[in-house]
This record gives sequence, C-alpha cells and structure tokens, in this order.
Amino acid sequence: MNLEQQALWARSFLERHRKPPILLLPNAWDPLSARLFVAAGFEALATTSGGVAWALGYPDGEVAPWLDVVAATARIVEAAKVPVTADIEAGYGATPAEVRDHVAQIIQVGVVGVNIEDSIHGSMRSVDDAAARLSAARDAAQKEGVPIVLNARCDIFHLKYGNNRTRFSETVNRCKAYSAAGADCVYPFGLRDSETISAFVSAVGVPVNVTGRPGMPNALALERMGVARITIATAAALATMSSIQRLATELRATGAFDGLTSTLDRAAAQTLFANQGG
Repeated sequence: MNLEQQALWARSFLERHRKPPILLLPNAWDPLSARLFVAAGFEALATTSGGVAWALGYPDGEVAPWLDVVAATARIVEAAKVPVTADIEAGYGATPAEVRDHVAQIIQVGVVGVNIEDSIHGSMRSVDDAAARLSAARDAAQKEGVPIVLNARCDIFHLKYGNNRTRFSETVNRCKAYSAAGADCVYPFGLRDSETISAFVSAVGVPVNVTGRPGMPNALALERMGVARITIATAAALATMSSIQRLATELRATGAFDGLTSTLDRAAAQTLFANQGG
C-alpha cells in the first residue's frame, strides 16, 4: 500500500466515526481470521492485542516482543486488504517519546488507526501521562503523513478504579482530556450498561467506542444510543480457542472423529488466499 492510499483510507475511516451507520469492527489476530472477517462482508478490521499475543506464544499485556507485534500486524494488514486499526495496548513505551516511535513504526506497516489505553499491568496512569502519550501518538501520525484514527481507551470501569460514585465522572473527564490531546474516539472499556452508555455518549461529546459482549444490546440499538463504533476485543479469538479446546478434549477422551466436521473445507480455505501466490 502506498502512503497516499493509506492516508485516504485513514481519512475515510475517521469519517465512519462521525455519522451513522455505526462502525462495527471485528478484531482479527492473524491473516486467516482477517480474511474470514473480510469474506463475511466487513469493510474494516481491528486487531486484538490478546489474540495477537497468544498467536505469537505470549500472554497479553505487552509481553510479546514489540517487533513481533509489528510483523504480525503487517501480515494482518496485507491479508485483509481493507482498513485496519491496531491495538497496541499502552504503546509499548515507558515514555511518550517511545510511544511516538512505536506509533510511527506501526503506521509504516499500513494501519489507519491505533488503540492506546491508559493503564498498564492493572494500574491507571495519571491523566497527564496518558494524555502526553496520546499527544505523542498524534505527533507521530503527523510526521508520517497518515491521519490515523487515534482511539483512546480508558480503563476506569474495566479496573473498577475509584468508587461507584465517581467512576463515571472520572471517565468522562479523562476522555475529554484525551480528546483534547488528539484522540479522535474514546473507548470506555468495560462500560456495558445501556443507560450508562447513553449518558456517557451525551456527556463526552466525541465519538465513542464500546465493546460488544453477550447480553448487550445489538449494534442497531447501540447506534440509537449514539455510539459511533463497536469492537469485540478478544471475544472472537477466545471463541475460536474454545472450539479447539472442545475438539481437543473430545478427541483425546474418545478417539472419535465426528467432532472434526466443519462448515469450512480445505478448498474454501485455499480460496481465501488464492491471490497470495506461492
């Protein structure tokens, strides 16, 4: 992909956050999952840091080597051939300068957006520190010439930080600060209650990303609440791993092969990669 095409995709991707229909992004973790999502009709994808880390053989949480994550993301971008936004956790950097360098590197493999969260290993960063890291990410995008969509994840609800009385206002205040620092979209991770989601969208005044989970309203209902974007985080990777786990358990216990039936055959899998050659 050339820089002009990447920048065009990034601008179009940002516009998808600003008006309906809602942007529903599945999270891929390897080229096969990316191809399957695109074949199902999705016009853009996100990556999942957990799924990518597990596929590389590491736990989630910035344990996988950064250059391995960059290479894995490059393979997903190449396989998808649609806009891809990358989950890079907290930016894999101890300082804003390191985050700036890493965002530049991930842009160079073709992504049109990045996710950056405001906690690390279960602890919240200060608002100023988190905002500085987002500002550094925006600087990297400007220098690379690609107006990536910067999605600022806030982990207050996810970590149950603080107390119930102040959690909502703290998340709103943080997300407003992140928007001021250069974020295009804010992501109150762990926020699932419909009433609270609606109130948050109204209070924060910028595009909002929520995580789709079983039991939550569907995409159309979330769109009516004003949500701009839905991602599914590690859910698809975990569902796939669960299927393999069930198959493995049955195969080991019974030695029977009935569990090996599939709706996707080898020919169909081959077709997904027919244009890759080799």
